Amino acid sequence: MKIGYMNCNSEAETLTRFLPLTAYLSHYTGIDFEAVPVDTHEFAERYAQGEFALTHSNSLLYVQLKFDHDLQLLAAEKRGNFGSRSAGTIIARKGSGIEKLTDLKDKRMVFGPMMAPTGYLAQYDLMLRNGIDPERDLAYYAIPSGSFKHEKLVYGLYFGAFDVAAAPLLDLEVMTREGKITADDFVILGQSPLVPYCTFGAAAKLDPAVVEKVRRALLELTPETTVDIAGERIKVLKSAWIDGFEALRDAEYDVVRDMARLVNMPPYQEY
Repeated sequence: MKIGYMNCNSEAETLTRFLPLTAYLSHYTGIDFEAVPVDTHEFAERYAQGEFALTHSNSLLYVQLKFDHDLQLLAAEKRGNFGSRSAGTIIARKGSGIEKLTDLKDKRMVFGPMMAPTGYLAQYDLMLRNGIDPERDLAYYAIPSGSFKHEKLVYGLYFGAFDVAAAPLLDLEVMTREGKITADDFVILGQSPLVPYCTFGAAAKLDPAVVEKVRRALLELTPETTVDIAGERIKVLKSAWIDGFEALRDAEYDVVRDMARLVNMPPYQEY
């Protein structure tokens, strides 16, 4: 049985992160699972084609697949100070003179990937709710190409290529912890509500006994859980950059749905 893992930066990185988790799920459930790295923009289409029955994706893709295919919610991963949730922020360089959302007019802005809940959707929603239309009120906006888009936008702001940036709160937290930036480098102009983070889902037609086994396996993971791969004992959560998993209710994703409706994004996009 295949698990589709949404690529974060590259297929190689995705497999390195999630092969131990896949091996753990196979061992725990007695089911032979295979990890499939999937490009974010191909995720919904490849799921619809039946390429994989379990999904690990961001919360916007979960909402889309729930709407289109009645995907079952298994568990949300926890990472960072806010556990199974994160937020989007709009930041500027400290000392730039840009200190509040109303200062965004005619500024150069960089967003994260368009399907990123806390790198694009949350900030776009935040701007619209504050009377700022990114399509008309900014001088222009851009999205970095290639991998590590979230880090690129922070560095693009830091080195002056842009005036403001749409940064996920979790990425700011991680980059600060790793010493890549300091809290004194930037000022937060606005922050979105917290939204569910990356999420495991299961196909509606999947055997309920299998669904329950996988859900229980995810929720019982601890930082000390290990698997043996190629003669090496690996900590599953540490390899996946995850602190653990939490059971959420589908209604807790309504905040993402409200954002997608306002921003005109899937599954509510109207042309």
